[in-house]
Amino acid sequence: MVPSLYALFGTPVGVCGIAWNDEGITGLRLPESDEAAMHVHMRERFRAVTAPASPSALQAIAQIDALLRREPNDLASLALDMTGVPEFNQRVYAVARRIPAGRTLTYGDIARRLGRVGLSRAVGQALGRNPFAIIVPCHRVLSAHGLPGGFSAPGGVSLKRRLLELEGYLLPEPSPEQERLWA
Repeated sequence: MVPSLYALFGTPVGVCGIAWNDEGITGLRLPESDEAAMHVHMRERFRAVTAPASPSALQAIAQIDALLRREPNDLASLALDMTGVPEFNQRVYAVARRIPAGRTLTYGDIARRLGRVGLSRAVGQALGRNPFAIIVPCHRVLSAHGLPGGFSAPGGVSLKRRLLELEGYLLPEPSPEQERLWA
């Protein structure tokens, strides 16, 4: 495994972290509670050390920042190093990367595209382990009936809702019961 470097960068949703190596991006993390927590996460999850952003990392940061500033950008040109990512998860991520900004699919939609609707739960688990948040846009994947489902990034469903709104997609307002479940 090629060692990873990481850098933190500001966005409209907060300070994010990006990890990379010579093969591509090895991870992207959405904002933590504070920068110290972000540094710990980047070191532990991606086994990375802090460094100035490389030219390719700077290009990725610019594209991610543009997307979060409501500028069209599909991030498809960003190379990912999926060393160690299970093959099934890679297939899920490939489908998710084709979801345009402002659009969504359900876990079942992705499962059907992979060949079996019975894979919906496995799709959700793969997306819950997504090390490339935003680049593999798991925030664009909803549960059945257009409900947000889960979101494993810090900020949970509230951040998922905000990311979708930045892309021009408005989730329906939750019922009081759903609100309690999402809190």
